[in-house]
Amino acid sequence: MTGLVYRSFDSADETRPFEDGKGRLDLLQTDGGPVGRAVFEPGWRWSQHIKPLAGTESCESAHTGYIVSGRMNIAMDSGESAEVGPGDFIQIAPGHDAWVVGDEPCVALDWTGYGNYAQPSSA
Repeated sequence: MTGLVYRSFDSADETRPFEDGKGRLDLLQTDGGPVGRAVFEPGWRWSQHIKPLAGTESCESAHTGYIVSGRMNIAMDSGESAEVGPGDFIQIAPGHDAWVVGDEPCVALDWTGYGNYAQPSSA
C-alpha cells in the first residue's frame, strides 16, 4: 500500500449512468475495495431507475456511507424508514427502496455497497 493515495471522483475508474438520466455512480477502485460517489437527481427512485438493472424486487446491496448533499428517503422492506441529509452517516441492510426528496440532487459516498451497484444483473 502506498503511504498516501488521493484521487478525484471526477476522474473515476468507472462511471455507471442510471436509467432515464436520473444520475450516475462514479467508482474508484482502491486497495481497500471499491468506493463510490452516487449523484441521484431529483425524481430518482431505486425501484424505477436501478431495479431494471438489478433484476431484484428491492436493493440487495448493503451500504455504509455518508450523505454529502441533498436528501433521500430510505424505506426498508420491513417497513422501517428514515429521511437522511447532508452530514448523515448511513448503514443500510439489504432489502430496501430509496428516493430523492426535494428538488436538489442527493450526493452520497459509499464504501461497502457500490461495487456491483447499477450493473446489469448477470442472471
